[in-house]
Parts: sequence; C-alpha cells; structure tokens
Amino acid sequence: MKAIWNNTVIAESDITVQVEGNHYFPADTIHMEYFKSSNTNTVCPWKGVASYYSLEVNGEINKDAAWFYPDTKPAAREIKGHVAFWKGVKVER
Repeated sequence: MKAIWNNTVIAESDITVQVEGNHYFPADTIHMEYFKSSNTNTVCPWKGVASYYSLEVNGEINKDAAWFYPDTKPAAREIKGHVAFWKGVKVER
C-alpha cells in the first residue's frame, strides 16, 4: 500500500492494518521528512486519544492529515505504532 499526497509517496508498506475503512501504516514505513508534529488531539471511545501530524510536501501544508494513537486502549492495540491518513491523502495499492 502507498499513501500519496501532492504527487508524493509519503508512506509505503506491504502490510497495513485496516480499521473502520482506514489503512494504518507501521510508523517505520512513513517518510518522516514530510511529517510535522501537531498539537491537535481527538478522542475515540474505543481507540483512545489520537495525535496528529500535518504534512508538508513541495511547500504545501495539509494540516492534521495524518493521525496515530500513541497509547491505544486494549481493543485497538493492533494499531499502536501505526499512522492513518485523510484530508485528500490517497491510499492505494
């Protein structure tokens, strides 16, 4: 699977975990040079507190376009250490 934004592959992995229609990429398969930490957090009742990254590719910023759960609840332990995408990031084979 590949995650692509602004015509650039920002993550690529042979194995992702699919939850609620989102592909979660192992953290070591994302290209960190495009990821900027964000102060945004949201709460999912069964996954826990999500943290976000903004993407910066070719001088353009996609705010809070990637998220991850640093400390998942037990029901979501399979996505601990994984990153998912939205806001126009294309995920494809």
